Amino acid sequence: MPENRAVQQLTEEFCQQRPIRAGSLIITVYGDSIAPRGGTVWLGSLINILEPLGLNQRLIRTSVFRLAKEEWLTSEQVGRRSYYSLTGSGRRRFEKAFKRVYAPVLPDWDGRWCIVLANQIDQDLRKPVKEELGWLGFGNISPGVFAHPMADMAELRTTLKDINALDDAIIFETTQQELVSSRPLRLLVKDCWNLDELSESYRLFLNKFRPIWNELKNEDYLDPEDCFLVRTLLIHEYRRVLLRDPQLPEELLPSDWEGTAARLLCRNLYRLVTSNTEQHLSVCLETAEGPLPDASPSFYKRFGGL
Repeated sequence: MPENRAVQQLTEEFCQQRPIRAGSLIITVYGDSIAPRGGTVWLGSLINILEPLGLNQRLIRTSVFRLAKEEWLTSEQVGRRSYYSLTGSGRRRFEKAFKRVYAPVLPDWDGRWCIVLANQIDQDLRKPVKEELGWLGFGNISPGVFAHPMADMAELRTTLKDINALDDAIIFETTQQELVSSRPLRLLVKDCWNLDELSESYRLFLNKFRPIWNELKNEDYLDPEDCFLVRTLLIHEYRRVLLRDPQLPEELLPSDWEGTAARLLCRNLYRLVTSNTEQHLSVCLETAEGPLPDASPSFYKRFGGL
């Protein structure tokens, strides 16, 4: 049971959720905690460390088996113990999904836009193209036309290539614009991106984790297990909101945009609990060779530096 009252309340609220999406939480733990430290862990130690979050042994075993079938994880048997690792494709999928989570800040915007015309794409592919572009933050500004002001061009091309749509997509990049936040642009953003719903999700995130920050920031001692629980749920919840965020530049967002405060809170709380979280991982998680290896240097670059 968590030592801290606020952390206890946070974990109890999570445990009461129905359904508990165990597979998604396990991916969060692998991506946030295990991948930077070799990517492999004994299943028994994973079961033990997740017990305070309401995941029983049967649920974890079933979820890990499904993740292996979906090629997120691969297993190796050593004696009577099973060790699960991220697959190569699983690691790449994780890096793609979590890339924005740990980014320090968005770069400045110079007024350029990326526009994708999908009218020439095969009819059967148009729905998956629309879905994938939506995950990349593109707005559907008119039938068959998608736009984003700060698109990652390499990621865009890779995504379209993966679904066999790159050759038939028409991609434009506009030149720099001086009026980057004119009234027509703001109206376009309001029409094409559901920012009100997203802002509400950020507000709920802030309401959930601000009390944790206020409770822990002045504590002389932070319990390592509490820190692990906070960091895991912090990233799990933040990732769920952020993956629906089109990552628009500040110039196009409402003046009271909650996403900015949510990123700062996530960064500050993550930095606060990380050292003790790593202690907990070292004590509780095992590989076939013993404790987890040290975290990779890239881990300490998260959020602009830990």
